Amino acid sequence: MILRLACAWATVAAFLLFGSGLLGQLGAPLASAAIFLWLLGIIIWAAFGVVHEAEILAGRLGEPFGTLILTLSIVIIEVALISAVMLGAKGAPTLGRDTMFAVLMIVLNGVVGIGLLVGGRRHFAQSYNLKGASSYLAVIIPLTVIPLVLPNFTTSTSNGTLTTLQSVSFSLFTITLYGAFLVLQTGRHRSFFQEPTREQAPLPRTAMPGDDEPSENDRGHDDPGGATATHVVLLLANILPIVILAKSLAAVLDFGIIKLGAPVALGGILIAMVVFTPECIAALRAISANQLQRAINLCLGAAASTLGLTVPAVLAIGLLTGQEVVLGLSGTNMVILAMTLLLSTLTFTGTRTTMLEGAVHLAVFFVFLVLVFSP
Repeated sequence: MILRLACAWATVAAFLLFGSGLLGQLGAPLASAAIFLWLLGIIIWAAFGVVHEAEILAGRLGEPFGTLILTLSIVIIEVALISAVMLGAKGAPTLGRDTMFAVLMIVLNGVVGIGLLVGGRRHFAQSYNLKGASSYLAVIIPLTVIPLVLPNFTTSTSNGTLTTLQSVSFSLFTITLYGAFLVLQTGRHRSFFQEPTREQAPLPRTAMPGDDEPSENDRGHDDPGGATATHVVLLLANILPIVILAKSLAAVLDFGIIKLGAPVALGGILIAMVVFTPECIAALRAISANQLQRAINLCLGAAASTLGLTVPAVLAIGLLTGQEVVLGLSGTNMVILAMTLLLSTLTFTGTRTTMLEGAVHLAVFFVFLVLVFSP
């Protein structure tokens, strides 16, 4: 743990002090590859530290507080990165939209698809709390459709933008709805987001030949002791290097995308994947350990919090700086989004999941990736 933090913060210091010189060597292919692998390796290593501390806090605080801490930490990173790019470049009208859409595809299709395949392979069918999943979807659907689809059909503006009145109103609506959801999630309806009781998931698990028994490692990290506040500090100490280094990684990726002639949207997708690596790792570990409810809290919680916090931040920056903010998705992406929301509703409105649902979600994710390269 100490070595990981030391390497992460040493890399941060190196790029803060000598970043201009290091990034100035991007013209050389070998140097570019070395810088990319260095940044990516440190970020992923730090992400494992985030998962470690988050699992300790989750074990102490219980659901949904444990996963909520990780989710909000990651989304705050995302919002900070988008805000920094918008305030610095002042020429990225679709950045917020592309990032939010990429997060939704990665989390709701990529992570859910791989997770359900792994979980179904190890545990045949997994149960979860239906009320919790339904609550997430009830919030995600309006938070997704209103900012990402509705702007394409309003007549006050064109090209998927919003008027000042619409921007203010939508921001207030988004914050209010997400805030109300958090209050209910951590208060009156907290039991909806905990492991299901026998009455909520009456069907027992059916043992299948070749099923693996969960190991000690599957049950999460052992609590090493120490004050809870200490682990919160360690969580932040692992998150901050990811935030700071992601900007440098974005510069390397942008350079590579331009040199290779790859789609511009690919940079946003790769950054979203890097930023959400800790949450993805935690979700896959939970599913593998037959803790599907915790994985749902992470995946659906990431989608809800991304929309609930990113939309107001992006619109606020647009209003304060006078930048144009395009939120409306293209026609193709609206079809993919509609398919994702419909599949998520079908997947998480029963009491158990299987490998079939995972395969379907993963197929939609691959379609999304293909359309990035061939719109």
